[in-house]
Amino acid sequence: MATFPDIPTGNDLPKLTLSNPSGEPLPIKEPDLETLISLIEKNENVTFSEIELVYVDEEHIINVNKEYLGRDYVTDIISFRYDENESGSAIEGTLFCCAPRIIEQSEEAGSSHESEFYRIFIHGLLHLAGYNDQANDEKETMTRLENSYLKQIGMEP
Repeated sequence: MATFPDIPTGNDLPKLTLSNPSGEPLPIKEPDLETLISLIEKNENVTFSEIELVYVDEEHIINVNKEYLGRDYVTDIISFRYDENESGSAIEGTLFCCAPRIIEQSEEAGSSHESEFYRIFIHGLLHLAGYNDQANDEKETMTRLENSYLKQIGMEP
């Protein structure tokens, strides 16, 4: 008689779910993404319970931007936090990333596609952790943190 596999519960559930309906090749590795999650949890004193990372095309990101934020343009990332826990524990969220826009940005900045994909992922996690980038000083703080985390995984910012 066959036995059924164990159903994951609690800490057995994966923190990160990645999907790529954009069809673009992704220059990232899941273990590096998981390392970044752990680094940000440790250094920002937060805990992520579930992160959904979705790479979409320009049309999809425009639709998400219009529907949820009332904006009609392409952007590199939109972060949605779902939990209502203000303590920074058990953070749940989705990061919608526009793969073609990230590639374009890396070329504009003269950085590698790989480092830009990781930078945008870090940026989204920082938003979920409570950081904002509306004011110049907030943007500078986030950029400094992004650069620091990139260096910690051995990437040039």
